[in-house]
Amino acid sequence: MDRDLSGSAFGNVGNYTLEEIEAAQKLKKKNGGTLMENLAKVSGKGTSAPTMNFDSLTSAANTATAQMEAMLKAAQARAKNIGKANTDVSTMNDQLFKNQDTLNQELANLTKSLRDDFGIGVGVTGTSALDRLESTSTAAPAQAEATREEILEKFNGLATEIEKTVFGQEEFIKKLIIAFKRPFVMPPEEPKALNCVFLSGKNDTGKHFALFETAKELSKRGVFKNSDVKVMDLGIYTDASMEKLFLQDMYSALSSNSKVLLFENFENCHPSFLTHVASLVIDGQLRLSERYVMQKGQLVNVQNSLASEVVSTFTASGKYLIFVTEKSIDKVAGIMGAPFINALGDVCVTAKLDDAAIRKIAEGELAELKEKAKERFFFNVEPAEDFLDYSVTKSERQAGLKGVRDFYDGVLQALAQAKLENDYPKDAKMLLSIEDGRVMAKHEESVIDLTALLPEGYRGEIDEIRKEMDDIVGLAKVKEYVMGLEEYYKVQKRRSEEGLKVSELSKHMIFTGNPGTGKTTIARIISKYLKSIGVLTGGQLVEVSRADLVGRYVGHTAPLTNKVISSAIGGVLFIDEAYSLYRGRDDSFGLEAIDTLVKGIEDNRDNLIVILAGYSKEMEQFLTSNSGLKSRFPNVIHFPDYTGEELLLISKSIAKSKGYTIDEGADPALLAYFNAVQAVRATDAGNGRLARNKIEEAVLNQSKRLVAEPDAELSVLLSQDFDLNDVMSGEK
Repeated sequence: MDRDLSGSAFGNVGNYTLEEIEAAQKLKKKNGGTLMENLAKVSGKGTSAPTMNFDSLTSAANTATAQMEAMLKAAQARAKNIGKANTDVSTMNDQLFKNQDTLNQELANLTKSLRDDFGIGVGVTGTSALDRLESTSTAAPAQAEATREEILEKFNGLATEIEKTVFGQEEFIKKLIIAFKRPFVMPPEEPKALNCVFLSGKNDTGKHFALFETAKELSKRGVFKNSDVKVMDLGIYTDASMEKLFLQDMYSALSSNSKVLLFENFENCHPSFLTHVASLVIDGQLRLSERYVMQKGQLVNVQNSLASEVVSTFTASGKYLIFVTEKSIDKVAGIMGAPFINALGDVCVTAKLDDAAIRKIAEGELAELKEKAKERFFFNVEPAEDFLDYSVTKSERQAGLKGVRDFYDGVLQALAQAKLENDYPKDAKMLLSIEDGRVMAKHEESVIDLTALLPEGYRGEIDEIRKEMDDIVGLAKVKEYVMGLEEYYKVQKRRSEEGLKVSELSKHMIFTGNPGTGKTTIARIISKYLKSIGVLTGGQLVEVSRADLVGRYVGHTAPLTNKVISSAIGGVLFIDEAYSLYRGRDDSFGLEAIDTLVKGIEDNRDNLIVILAGYSKEMEQFLTSNSGLKSRFPNVIHFPDYTGEELLLISKSIAKSKGYTIDEGADPALLAYFNAVQAVRATDAGNGRLARNKIEEAVLNQSKRLVAEPDAELSVLLSQDFDLNDVMSGEK
């Protein structure tokens, strides 16, 4: 393809040819002077020659682009006519795309040069996300852009302004501003991002808040066109099958008008996508393995290598890439790799909020509370002397910003509830105070207990759950362990409130024991119980087996397992006969399910409990299938077989739940039967299921008996209703 542009619309712009412009540029680099002075020298037209007209330049650039695209399409059409000469077609295709890239780069370089020399915006740009040219012939002529020196001046006093709303993070703010200023001091090479920034620090210390406040202030000062921060949660791309969704979202983020792209939860992202993200940081671009085109705003992959306007590369040009996490830089290096860390421009770490910072935050929240109460409820709120102190010391210091703000949000909601429940005059005065750890509001002679009005999320019926646990026969050690969890979490909450370090307890468990020993029942109670004490957010029990986790063909297992994990987040995932997932080293599907499960446990460790159930010996072998299993399941709870006495109690409980009672005369025979069965074949007799089967059998036999005895008690099961002869089979 002919790449000589001298015959294009750039051949004569204003009163100068392209050759004269290029010669003047070379002379300028060599001897200095302005472009217009050098144009006068090389053209011989003198300095009185008319200057370049922006409209004609824009029109010329647009025409050049159209000509290049027409040339490319013509070449593609010629390639299609080659017929079956596959090798030649492939060679031409490669050359076509190389020529297109070269043309795009030449036009981009010329555009940049003209913009820099004349101080005007040109109506043709290289799109950073699409690897193609777009015409902006309808755009109005742009005003002269501010120089880098003028932009840098706009950073003056920025830290002081941001510190009016972000407290206790002076050093963090200073480094964050440097990160935003850096590309104006040291412009990056195309196509790299303006800067790649790493934000770290404990949760709720102000990382996000400081970033958004800085973007807002830079927009006010005219450094950014808008204050938008595009947030991309990488934690949702947990499976390799989500590649198209990932690419579509990444395309949207890079094509957005936001100058700042914020990436969250990259720790939970699938490794293959982290490689793409790292490429954007390290190289400034991501070359796609497939070819895509835009159809109705969506990326669609195409097999035709001759398709026009192909999207083959994403670039980070013109964007700030921000990564936020609680992890240290060393731990992130283990996830993203050393080249990613080395490519970062700035690292900003928040400090732990001290009492002075928390007090400033509390003062700001109190002022906002008074303003909102006045505006929304027509209350004049006045705090007592101890109210502010209470909000500082009793809010969870470990939570930083969140602890203080949650407290004031709760007070605001309680005042709203008070307004709904009572009639108050306009501008009613509310004096807020603290009495015995409770928030009170005094209006004239009435006192309102705001703590009682504070909204609480559903925490479950703890007393009812405890009663259900108590009603379970036997399992004393199991119940002791479960109930002990509440005390542990209470202590950890107190430590958090005092600003002390909170220890992490692995909540995942292994239940071992024979069928019918109550494993599923206890798992269901645990899910509700931990929801009620605030450890879990959902409290649901998701019960699955191998068939629910292992796929039937290659590529099916991981999505299937991840779907199950997602359904259990916030509750308990109970995997019965978990040892069946591992059928030896040749069981690639089962091993893939186990690997996916281990990753899912790690990614959702704060809001998911996994319980594995099965026989003791088989579970020991299962734990060897993955090196990460044993360490994640330190709590092994054995469910013993029921005794005969316990099975008798279980039988009476089951009968009661069905509206029946067992005649006392039947107790000796039932007890002897259960003792005999458990002594001979407890492993496969069913334990609690044996008791249930006997009650259901007795109810059926009683129905037959009542036909012959119509006056007999309808709700009483007699000894003769139980068939207790066959001990060895456990039937009848």
